[in-house]
Amino acid sequence: MLVRRRFTVPLQVLEPMDLDGRGAATLMLLNPTGGIVGGDVLETRVTVGAGADVCLTTPAATRVYRSAGLPAVQRFTATVGEGARLAYVPDHLIPSPGARLRQTTEIALEPHATLLLADAWAVGRVARGERWQFDELDLALAIRDERGQILAERARLDRVARDGLGLAEGFAYVATFAVVAPDREDWEPVANALTRALAGLGGTTRAGVSALGRGGLVARALCASAPALDAAIAALWAACRRALFDLDPLHLRKL
Repeated sequence: MLVRRRFTVPLQVLEPMDLDGRGAATLMLLNPTGGIVGGDVLETRVTVGAGADVCLTTPAATRVYRSAGLPAVQRFTATVGEGARLAYVPDHLIPSPGARLRQTTEIALEPHATLLLADAWAVGRVARGERWQFDELDLALAIRDERGQILAERARLDRVARDGLGLAEGFAYVATFAVVAPDREDWEPVANALTRALAGLGGTTRAGVSALGRGGLVARALCASAPALDAAIAALWAACRRALFDLDPLHLRKL
């Protein structure tokens, strides 16, 4: 049940949907203006109540347009209540030539909470032959619980191409998928499930799975195309739902 929803343009929160008949809420986070421009400061704050099951997504990729001045700023913060589940799976970012974006994602987990999170971006408007032409892409992610930090990372990128070994390696799309449940101890079956899911994706995706210091796993993927990226995230998400909750994949209603 959605208790409270408040937004101002250019952000909107659409009506919640129960897509698999279990009472879990799926909400679309929408920017009806078609993208983010320099000087925008967009802030989303979410509280998931105790025992709730919520999926937050977007209807399409987020375009970041050229800025001749101030960067665009996008902040997402969430608190996931005791025993609650949050899947935060927005579509990827697409930075235009000259784009400047500073994005932070901060999530706090209360006891027995679970988080599934996707964070992905393109190296540019690939269909137009534009790669590594943005001015600034500053992406920060932090996940913590009552014991402290679980995952913290930051990427600060400019228009210098990073296509070499250990970097993007010529791939056009980059993704991180994190699954965090601090109270869980046996992660090997989940890691094996994610590894099997990635193995079935073929040569358009290069990926791997690593254990965090505690409380979860993180998968990294390099993808050759947007469909390959979508397939990778869908496969990881589906594997997590089966391994953690014994649930079928959730099919989002997107055009």
